[in-house]
Amino acid sequence: MAILALIPALFAVYFALVRSPQFAFLNVYLPSLLLFPDYYRWVAPGLPDPTANQAAAVAVFIVFLMRGSPGYRFTPFDLVVYGLAGVIAYSEFRASGYNDAQNLMFAMLTSVVIPYVLAKSLVEPLGGRVAFAKKIVVCLFIVAIICLYESRFGVNPWQKVFGPFFPGQGLGWIITFRWGLARTAGPYGHAILAGIMMIAGYRIQRWLEWSGAWTEPRHSWFKWLPWPKFTEAQIYTLGMLGGALITLVKGPWLAGIIAAVLVSIGRMRNRWIGVGILLVFLFGICLPAFVGFLQWAGVGRENAKTENQETAAYRLELITNYMDIAKEQATWGWGLIKWPKVPGQPSIDNYYLLLFLMHGQIALALFLTILLGMIVRLIRHAMSQPNPEPLGSSLAFTLAGIYVVYLISVATVYMGNQTVALLFLVTGWAEGYLHAGQEQTMGSAPAPAAPEPLYRFRRILS
Repeated sequence: MAILALIPALFAVYFALVRSPQFAFLNVYLPSLLLFPDYYRWVAPGLPDPTANQAAAVAVFIVFLMRGSPGYRFTPFDLVVYGLAGVIAYSEFRASGYNDAQNLMFAMLTSVVIPYVLAKSLVEPLGGRVAFAKKIVVCLFIVAIICLYESRFGVNPWQKVFGPFFPGQGLGWIITFRWGLARTAGPYGHAILAGIMMIAGYRIQRWLEWSGAWTEPRHSWFKWLPWPKFTEAQIYTLGMLGGALITLVKGPWLAGIIAAVLVSIGRMRNRWIGVGILLVFLFGICLPAFVGFLQWAGVGRENAKTENQETAAYRLELITNYMDIAKEQATWGWGLIKWPKVPGQPSIDNYYLLLFLMHGQIALALFLTILLGMIVRLIRHAMSQPNPEPLGSSLAFTLAGIYVVYLISVATVYMGNQTVALLFLVTGWAEGYLHAGQEQTMGSAPAPAAPEPLYRFRRILS
């Protein structure tokens, strides 16, 4: 029954051929990525084992290439993304050989390269900015609503519904609890991964709201709600915020607060004053708080007085205990699972350290180049443009805020499942935006051209 994971690929091929690759990308690939667990896959002996979104990505990408790669234009930053995927794939091949490395190599293609290329080509160049953003928000809103059941009953609905079709898969993803409440994970495996997804979606939704993208005061989907004063935009915003809160994840929450401070610069008339406030916030509040955190966590697990302090001490000890191990294979890393484990610390809750361990310093440098490089490029671009109208419609600051969410969050957890593909969708979107020559405001994006029909028929009237 696991072959059901290929169903999105069939729909993707059909709609990509009959409508367009952009239509299939927005209406098949994105929902399969955001609504279906990434830990369920079709296991094919001797072949890579695709998940639903990976199969859909390959299907859309093949038709995209057949149609001449509409919207794609090479830029130098492509080499950074392709380089990261290539280095990780080669690192695993070098450590384990092809048979053991093929799934990771396939994942690099379908979760890094293809999402990046499709988002770069089919969003900004073809006028899909608003449709792309809305599709992400609507899908995450649906997840947030379903997660209310998980929060209330401590049962993951996705595992309950889809688990019987994929026996033996996804069993390692269990619900965790905090403050006596279930931390919702949705279809993303772990609550922290769900928190990253939801906060990224919240930032996109705030941009849509501030830009006036939700033009209807009350969408027909929400007419049955007993709160007539809430607009469609406000309902989606509350849904995204609620979805982030019920994950109960402190790291992404902190990242979301810092991202909100950055994004707020784009809502100021004098953005240089906002930059000054941000610098004061970073160096006057965040830096001292970080130094205090290091002192607080540096007491060691054996001297920790609370569970939170013990968790922080564990993460700090990871760096001390694993750095020398990582340096032994500094260039290419140990591979996905072959790095030596320190007794009592089998879980590496820091993606930067984990990436260094698994795939070496080249992969780590390329990953940091993507995160930090995009933040710098987007902010520089935004500051070089006139104030957008309405205030808050600066896409550059919104995208930079999403990178801040990732930059801080993955220091507390590994980056996996759908968070990888979402990051490179955002990266493709950002790269396309920076090179599309469009203004920051939503309304300046060109209207998408109607796709050419696959078949042409002559109409004869008699």
